[in-house]
Amino acid sequence: MKSSNELRTLLRSIDHKGYPAYKSLAGSYQFGAYTLTIDHVQGDPFASPSSLHIEVLHRDAGFPAGYYDRPYVRIALQDYLTRRLDEQFSAFNFKAKGSGKSGLIAISRCGQEVLERSACQITPQKLIVRFHVGFPAFGRTINAGELERILFDFLPQCVENGCFYRRQDQKRLKAAIDLAEDQEAIRVYLREHDLAAFVANGSLLPRKSGVSDLPMTGSVPFVSPASMETGIALPHAGEVRGMAVRRGITLIVGGGYHGKSTLLEALQMGVYNHIAGDGREYVITDDTAVKLRAEDGRSIRQADISLFIRDLPNKKDTSCFSTEDASGSTSQAAGVVEGIEAGTRLFLIDEDTSATNFMVRDELMQQVVSRNQEPITPFLERARDLYEKAGVSTILVAGSSGAFFYIADTILQMDCYRPVDITGRVKALCSGHTAPRTQAPDFALPDFKRALSVRRGSRERGGREERMKVKTFGLDSFSIDRENVDLRYVEQLADSEQTAALAYMLRFAVEEVLDGRKAVRQAAEWVYGCLDKKGWEAYCSSYVPCGLARPRIQELYACLNRYRG
Repeated sequence: MKSSNELRTLLRSIDHKGYPAYKSLAGSYQFGAYTLTIDHVQGDPFASPSSLHIEVLHRDAGFPAGYYDRPYVRIALQDYLTRRLDEQFSAFNFKAKGSGKSGLIAISRCGQEVLERSACQITPQKLIVRFHVGFPAFGRTINAGELERILFDFLPQCVENGCFYRRQDQKRLKAAIDLAEDQEAIRVYLREHDLAAFVANGSLLPRKSGVSDLPMTGSVPFVSPASMETGIALPHAGEVRGMAVRRGITLIVGGGYHGKSTLLEALQMGVYNHIAGDGREYVITDDTAVKLRAEDGRSIRQADISLFIRDLPNKKDTSCFSTEDASGSTSQAAGVVEGIEAGTRLFLIDEDTSATNFMVRDELMQQVVSRNQEPITPFLERARDLYEKAGVSTILVAGSSGAFFYIADTILQMDCYRPVDITGRVKALCSGHTAPRTQAPDFALPDFKRALSVRRGSRERGGREERMKVKTFGLDSFSIDRENVDLRYVEQLADSEQTAALAYMLRFAVEEVLDGRKAVRQAAEWVYGCLDKKGWEAYCSSYVPCGLARPRIQELYACLNRYRG
C-alpha cells in the first residue's frame, strides 16, 4: 500500500496530461486513520464519475460494539452514517471546478426507508464507505490541483465528521439505534402473537404527493378502533398503542377518498423500517408480505397456476404454464403462486389494480356462464383455504362486491381516514342474505420443483469470458445484455438502488446458478444468501460500486419470474 504523500506526488506528475493518465492513480493509499482506495477511474470528465472507497478500522472509528453487533442495529448505523456523509459531501460538491462532472462528490441519497446499502458497510473488522468523485479536468486535460483539493482538503474533513464516533451527535445517533431496536421489538411481537401488521396510534399515513414520500402536512393521525387496539411494550419508547391486524382475512372498505388505499400503501411499505419523523415509524408489517396485482403483458415461465386456472379451451397445461403475454387474470394467478413460492405469509390486494374476473364471479354471471365453461376459479373461493391450509393471510381493499364479507375475519371501514371495526354489523347483515359460493374443491399447492434455464451466448473477449452488461433505468426496470426486466408493478421496491442490486443479483443468477437443474427456490436462496455470506463482492467482478441497496428475497423472485432470457 502506498502513502498519501506518494499519491500527492503522482497527482502532480500527471497534471495537465491527457485525461487517461488519471487511471494511473488506481490503488490504495494510507491517510492516517483511514485508507483511501481509488477503485475505478472514469474515462473522461463527462462519463460516470470515478468510484472510491475508504476503510476505517473499528478501533479508530470508535463506535460502540452494541451499535453493530446485530443485523438490524448495524443497518440502522450504516443508514445513519450514509445520511451523515451525504450532508458532509453536499457541502463540498462541485467546489472543485472543471468541465463535465468535475468536482462532483456524492454518496447514496437515502429516502424514508432504512435500507442496507453498499455505500456504507460495516464488517466485523472495519467500516467501509463507498462514494463517487468527478475527477477534475479542463476539457479533457487533467486538473490535478483541483483533485488534490478534493482528496487532501475536502475528503479528510468529510471522513473526520462522518466516520468517527467522537464527531457524531451522539444523542441523535443513539435515537436512531433505539428506534431500530423498538421496530425490531414490534416485529418480534407480530411473530409471537400471530399478527400480520401493526399500525400505531398517531401514525401519519398520507404522503405529501405522488412524487414525494414525505408525510403530508395536516393529515389525520391514525387512531385504532377500540376492538383492535393493543399495547406493545418497547425497550426505549415505552408502551406504544395501536391497531393489531390478526392473521386471516382482513377486508378494508369505505367510500372513495376515505383512506383505504392509503392504509394499504402504508402496510405494503411497512415491510421496511422508516426513519424518525416519517410518520410511519411504527407501521410494521410482516416482512414477507407481497403486494399482488394484475400485470397485463408480463411473461410467465413454467408456473403451476392450476389452483386458479384449468381446463382451458386450447387444452394448454396450466400445471406448467408459460406465456410471453399474460392476461390480467393469468398474471394475478401466477402472482399468487409465485408469492407463495417466495415464502410470503401475507398478500396485500387492492381491488382497483386487480383483474375483476380473477377476484370474484357473482351468482348471476355463474348462471349465465356455467362453472364448467369458466376455467377461472376466483380468488374469493381460494382465499379461505390459502389461510387455513397454506398459512397465507390476506388484507384486501374492496369496494365493488359484498361477496368478500362472507370470507372476512375482520372488516374495517375507513371513514375520513379513521378506521372503524364493522365486523359484527356486517356479519349480522350477511346472515339475512343468501351466501355466495366461497370455497372451491381440489385445493392443492404446487410442489415448487420447477427449474429455470437461461440462454447463455458466447461472451469471450481477449481470450477471457466477459460478464453480461447491466444497465438500470431508475426504480422501474433494468436490462441484462439488452434483455429488459420490467418491475413497474413490483410495488414494494422503495429505492432505485434496490433495482440496481437486483440487476447484479440476476446477472449472477444467469451466469452462475440457473442451469435448468436447480429449483427456483434453491436458486433464489443461493443467490440471495451470497449477500450474507460474502457481501456485495459476491455479485461484482472487480470492485463494489456505491449505489446498491438490499432488496427483499421476494423482489429477487419477482425478477427471476419476469426475466425473459
